[in-house]
Amino acid sequence: MSYMFILDKRKCVGCSACAVACMDQNDIDVAAGDRPFRQCFTLESGPNPEDKMTFMSLACMHCEDAPCIQSCPSGCLKKDPETGFTIYDNTNCIGCHSCAMACPFAAPTYNKEGKMEKCDGCLTRVRHGLEPACVRVCPFGALQLVEKEDYENTLRKKAAELIAYTSRKDY
Repeated sequence: MSYMFILDKRKCVGCSACAVACMDQNDIDVAAGDRPFRQCFTLESGPNPEDKMTFMSLACMHCEDAPCIQSCPSGCLKKDPETGFTIYDNTNCIGCHSCAMACPFAAPTYNKEGKMEKCDGCLTRVRHGLEPACVRVCPFGALQLVEKEDYENTLRKKAAELIAYTSRKDY
């Protein structure tokens, strides 16, 4: 069963609870210089801040064909066959930053030893039937972990309904 994270920007209020939960779950100390795995951003759609703001919570997207995996010369990154998450074992990491340069979402970070670290989707939690920390704490349900196949089927069904609706003569 493969999973994916989705963010409903209509529900996100930019509280950053997801980022704080991720830092807590992964013992990330921002004050000591660690870069968080999940970050929240404010996006403005007009020249004035009051025009319209939306929020974005971003971490590793666990890409299906992850460029970070292909670029790692040490083989530190791989796909978890059970969840589809892009996971890592940085034992052999040489700190070359190839994965970071290949990642379009800037997900890989580096610890004090110069070895790559990143979001693993809270793999241990998910394997035990629990939600990832970031999803668990989202107060409005904006961030979700969904089964990829179910989500894709839902999108196909909604697209077919929209096509059928717009094809009607009385539309």
